[in-house]
Amino acid sequence: MEKKSKNLTTGLVLGKFAPFHKGHQLLVDTALKMTDKVIVLIYDCPDITDIPLNIRAGWIKKIYPQVTVIKGYNGPSECGLDSRITKQHDEYILKTVPFKITHFFSSEWYGEHVSKALGAENIIVDIKRKLVPISGTMIRQNPYKYRKFLHPVVYESFVKKIVFLGAESTGKTTIARELGKIYKTQWMPELGREYWDKYHDSSGKLSMDQLLDLAKKHLSKEDALILKANKYFFSDTNAITTEMFSRYYHGKAHPELIKIAKKNKQRYDLWFVCDIDIPYEDDGSRSGETHRIKFQEQIINDLKRREISYTLLSGNREERIRQVQNKLEKEE
Repeated sequence: MEKKSKNLTTGLVLGKFAPFHKGHQLLVDTALKMTDKVIVLIYDCPDITDIPLNIRAGWIKKIYPQVTVIKGYNGPSECGLDSRITKQHDEYILKTVPFKITHFFSSEWYGEHVSKALGAENIIVDIKRKLVPISGTMIRQNPYKYRKFLHPVVYESFVKKIVFLGAESTGKTTIARELGKIYKTQWMPELGREYWDKYHDSSGKLSMDQLLDLAKKHLSKEDALILKANKYFFSDTNAITTEMFSRYYHGKAHPELIKIAKKNKQRYDLWFVCDIDIPYEDDGSRSGETHRIKFQEQIINDLKRREISYTLLSGNREERIRQVQNKLEKEE
C-alpha cells in the first residue's frame, strides 16, 4: 500500500484506545503509509475506562508526534448496527472532525457505515486479528500479562511507581527489596554507593558532572525495570537526593540535575520517607549519626518545599512493610 501523491489525502483512525495497543498502532502506521495527513479521534467513554482522556491522547502524541489528535468529548456511548445508533456516531464524527477525510482506517464492522458517511475510502486492517492478536478488553483485565502488545509509553502508565527516601542507614534498600519480593515485581536499588565507590575523588566527593551522570543512569535503569514491572515498581532513592548531595558537596547543583529532580514530582505516584527510629549502622563509609539526623531533616524540608506529599515509615521492617501495603490498598 503506497501513499497517494496526486491529491492531498487525509486518513482517520478512531477509537477508545483504552488502552492504545499495537493493534491500534498497526492502524495508524497503515494510515501514515497511505495518506498525507492522519487524524486520530479518541472517544472519551468514561463508562468503559477510568484512564483519563488526556492520558490516552498523550500516549498517541508522544508515540506519533506527526499525527493530529482530537479528543472526542460527549460522544455516543451506545454501540451496534441499529440505524439509530450508527446515525448518532456518523453525525458525531462529522461534527467533531473538522477535516475532509479521504480514507477511513479500522479493523471493525463499523468501517463500512462510517466511511460511507465521510465519503471516504473504507480501509479494513487485520479485522481477524491475525497480525496483532489482542484487544483492549484483554489488556484491561491483565496489562502485565499482555504488556508485549503495549508501547513502553503506554505500559509505563499501568505501573504505579513508588519511591523511598531517607538519610543513610534508614532501611530504604531493605524495604524496597522486600516489597519487590512480596508483589513479585521489579525494584530499583540505589546506585549512589556503587557509583561513589568507583568514582569519588581523594576528598570523598563526586563532581557535579558525575552527580548528573549518576541521576541519568538511575533514571535509565528505572525505565528498563518499569517495563518488566508487575503493577508496582519500588525505587530506592531518586534524583532529589542526588541534588541534595550535590548541594552538600559543592553548595550548588548542575542545572540539568535540578531539572531532573524537579520532574521527579510527577514521575512517582507514592512517596515514602524511612524514619531514623532504627539503629544507625556504620559500614565504614557513612557520615555518622549526627549527619543522618541533619540530612533527614533536610530531606523532609525539601519535600515540603516542593509540595510533595509523603508518608513517614516508622517501626521495624515488618511494621514499615505493612504501612506501605495499607497505603497501596487504599489507593486501589
